[in-house]
Amino acid sequence: MSIKRIKAILLLDFFISKQSLEIIFDVFIFPIFTNIIVFGFFTLYLTRNNFGYDPTSILIGMIYWQPIFVISYSIGVGSLWNIWAKNLTNIFISPISTNEYLIAYSFSGLFKGLLILILGYIVSFFIFKINVFSIGLFSSLLYFINVSIFGLSFGIFCLGLVFRFGTRIQALSWGLIFILQPIMAVIYPVSILPKPFQFVAYLFPPTYVFEAIRNNLSGVPDTSLFIVKAFLLNILWFIFSIYFFRMMLKKSKEIGQFSKLEI
Repeated sequence: MSIKRIKAILLLDFFISKQSLEIIFDVFIFPIFTNIIVFGFFTLYLTRNNFGYDPTSILIGMIYWQPIFVISYSIGVGSLWNIWAKNLTNIFISPISTNEYLIAYSFSGLFKGLLILILGYIVSFFIFKINVFSIGLFSSLLYFINVSIFGLSFGIFCLGLVFRFGTRIQALSWGLIFILQPIMAVIYPVSILPKPFQFVAYLFPPTYVFEAIRNNLSGVPDTSLFIVKAFLLNILWFIFSIYFFRMMLKKSKEIGQFSKLEI
């Protein structure tokens, strides 16, 4: 494994991100304005009208949702930019390995995910006077680690689909995650979902993170069981996503789809 080759991919992604207004809006502007600020005002409305519960979990849930989207988006769309620019074949003709390619885009996604989380903290504190760290500094770190791992796993999973089926399903790289958002109970308890959906919800690691946040804010001191379950599920999801990606990449090469991605 070469650090230089990983740096080269990171540098490529940096210049693409820097020059692309689309990426800047998708990764930073839209999450802040259409999610965090909108749900921040909604949280203030619920707080001021005294609905009998602490609605802070709504805003904090949306803040921790952003890294999931941003990280998975960065991995999938980062590769799509190479496809759109007809540069993907050039990259894989070089000595770079698949592992180095995935590691580079994972680092890029994690950095962007951390940055959007910090921006969410700042907006929450200075505009809505809500301190996200009220759930605890250590807990905040564990929550971020868990949602980040899932974001990586889901991004790699979607990338495998694009490599296998081509750009005709490219919208899944940024759209599929939103289909799962209601199931993972980002802003409301899992208990309000229909029973079959509750079972499905608990198959996703972020569900346990959002449930832990709500329990934490409601005064439950120990949410370690939620975190442990999230970590264990994340391990399974990550292993599955890597296996799925390699299987899709192999199949894509076998049937010639990989060579057609830039056509």
